Amino acid sequence: MSEHFTLTAVKARAPSLLRLEFADGQRFELDVAPLIRRYRALFPLADPAVFATAALGEGGGSVVWSRDGDLELAADNLRARAVEAAGGYSHEFIWNWMARHHLTLDAAAEAIGVSRRMLAYYRSGKKPLPRTVALACRDWEAGGRRAA
Repeated sequence: MSEHFTLTAVKARAPSLLRLEFADGQRFELDVAPLIRRYRALFPLADPAVFATAALGEGGGSVVWSRDGDLELAADNLRARAVEAAGGYSHEFIWNWMARHHLTLDAAAEAIGVSRRMLAYYRSGKKPLPRTVALACRDWEAGGRRAA
């Protein structure tokens, strides 16, 4: 797992806030209340006693809760949510944009005027997605252009 998706520390703060630290040095605070409300499987995390048991999953790839070990959120998804909550664009933005329009990496890079390599970095999360690139994707989309 890449260091930008590997958790090195997690701390639960009431009522639904996670303090996350990643191997690349990035730190985030993420309120997971919207996830808890949205997904039935996560409803038990609404209990402060359960939420307080947050711990690192195996290899730092997730956050787990002790309720029978069946509650877990992946580190890459948590990072994406945290980046978006902070007003940025996560690697998932590129994945979703490309999938919506059935774009290959080459076609997507050409559509927004970036190199294939840089787009691959953004899509993998190895490099943060600049707002200018996200806006180029939105502009392309708004212009009604679609992949052949």
